[in-house]
Amino acid sequence: MKGLLFRCIMAFTLVLTTFSCSEEQDFNQFDDLSIIPTVASSILLVESDEEFINTVSTFGAFYSQTFNFDPFNEQFVAERLLEGVIQYEIENTTSKELNFSVEFLSEQGDALAIDTFNIEPDPAPLVTLDVVYGPGGRNIDILRNTSALRVTAQNLGDDTSTSTSPDPKVTLRSSGDFLFRLK
Repeated sequence: MKGLLFRCIMAFTLVLTTFSCSEEQDFNQFDDLSIIPTVASSILLVESDEEFINTVSTFGAFYSQTFNFDPFNEQFVAERLLEGVIQYEIENTTSKELNFSVEFLSEQGDALAIDTFNIEPDPAPLVTLDVVYGPGGRNIDILRNTSALRVTAQNLGDDTSTSTSPDPKVTLRSSGDFLFRLK
C-alpha cells in the first residue's frame, strides 16, 4: 500500500513538473539597468569674527580668495553629470551689513556665474539659498566648466561697532548634491 501511494505521488509530481509554467531567463537585464547616484559634498566654509572685520577699513573686502575647484573637469565625470544643487547657508551675528560673492571661474579666469548675497546685521535671520543646475535651473555646463571659485566678503557697515552677541562672527557654508548617470 505504501509503495502504491509513493508511486502515485511520484507520478503526480513528474506530471506537474513536465507541464509546469516557467519563464525564459533574461540575462540581458543589465543592459536595461540605469544607475543614477546622488553625491553630496561640502564645498565652502568661510568664517570671520567681528574683530577681524573691524581691522579692515570701512567698505573694504575683509576676505578674498580664489581656489582650485575642478571636481567636474574629468571627462568621465563631466559627461555623466546630470544636475546639481548648491546650498548656501549664511549666519551673521555681527553688527555689520555684509556682502558675499561666489564666482565660478573658467580655466581662463572668466566668470561663468556669480552668486551674490547681501546679509543684514544681527539680529539677522539665517540665510539659506539653493541654486539649481540642470533642468529647471542654471545651465549644467557652468559646473562642468568651473575650474576655480573666487569668494569675496565685503563689510558694508562701519569698522568700530561691535555686536552684543557673545561670539559675533559671520559664517558662510556651502555644500552640493550632484546627480550622475553611471550607466
